[in-house]
Amino acid sequence: MMNTELTQRNLTQVGEEISHELGAEMIKNYQAANPLDVKNYTVGRNILDEILAQPGCVGLRFYNAYNEIGEKTLVYTGVDEFGKSIVKYSVVNSEGSLDSKTAIVADRIRTEGAGIPADDSIFADIWEFFF
Repeated sequence: MMNTELTQRNLTQVGEEISHELGAEMIKNYQAANPLDVKNYTVGRNILDEILAQPGCVGLRFYNAYNEIGEKTLVYTGVDEFGKSIVKYSVVNSEGSLDSKTAIVADRIRTEGAGIPADDSIFADIWEFFF
């Protein structure tokens, strides 16, 4: 059964710009409620560009995960217009025949701040960025 809500909207338009003040408030609220959680994730542009360049990719999906040594991380994939994670896509091989290629599933992000209780000095870095 297909989720009609996802197919009735254009997934390329999911997400929107918010104000710096709202972003800072959202971060502060989360970190206050989860002081020992990972503070942020950093992902490089190259892998994001590679995922978005896959045929049929209209966005990204991020999954909370644990890596091989038990650290919190993100696993991310491309998502198609129907809201499904892209796991394979069709390509034309060198002989001109249709073939299937395994899609990119990515990790290897950089995390910062895990296990460090939130305090005003940590928030100072955030506020300097936003204000």
